[in-house]
Amino acid sequence: MKLGLERSTALVTASSGGIGLEIARTLAAEGATVVVNGRSDKTVAQAIASIRATHPEAKLIALAADNGTAEGCVATIKQLPEVDILVNNLGIYEAVGFFEESDADWQRLFEVNVMSGVRLARHYLRGMLARGDGRVVFISSESGVSPAPEMAHYSATKTMQLGISRALAELTKGTRVTVNSVLPGPTRTESVEKFMADLFPGLGPDEISKRFIAENRPTSLIGRLIDPSEIADVVAFVCSARAAIINGAAIRAEGGLVRSVF
Repeated sequence: MKLGLERSTALVTASSGGIGLEIARTLAAEGATVVVNGRSDKTVAQAIASIRATHPEAKLIALAADNGTAEGCVATIKQLPEVDILVNNLGIYEAVGFFEESDADWQRLFEVNVMSGVRLARHYLRGMLARGDGRVVFISSESGVSPAPEMAHYSATKTMQLGISRALAELTKGTRVTVNSVLPGPTRTESVEKFMADLFPGLGPDEISKRFIAENRPTSLIGRLIDPSEIADVVAFVCSARAAIINGAAIRAEGGLVRSVF
């Protein structure tokens, strides 16, 4: 399916690895000019090399900036005054018991997971509305609707993204701008694999994945970890004109593990 993104410029935050890298790769494959973002020149250069290895003609822009800080968002906006697509992918997580989560832990996750998207959307959405066209996508999580007790602070920030996304969508009436959120489930990224390895020391990768899904996400209908490219395909579609009627939605891409019809 051709998504018609050839004339679009897309900023994907935290796209030097994981889900963000695959979103950047897929958008580039669809012809968009993609801004590849990471916190250092080195990680950004590595990500660009990875994308060019599979898509030599990809149109890519390097952006080294820590969008988890107010200063980083200012730097991003200065280098890139406007975009057609904003994918707020930046996010961090950690497994910490509720009684061990300090105020600083909560504040750190709030700053990165919530305020990064708020700051960038506050700038870029204004321009999209003025032009009457654009896409904003928040990468939330199934934890936003099915909170994880071992990650209460993370779950809370992901729920907050859903509210922000829907609220911003209300500002788009009468335009071709949409604001949506995508909710991945457990996805096979380097950080998730390390997280699972810590839970099940001494086991091989395949056995770890099976144990994690069986013991921690037993309601999954696909019964496996999600590949980052599968999330990227969903995001690319939402960013396209073909998804023009999808607005203000929380799109579950979690393998059916959330037992809810809404």
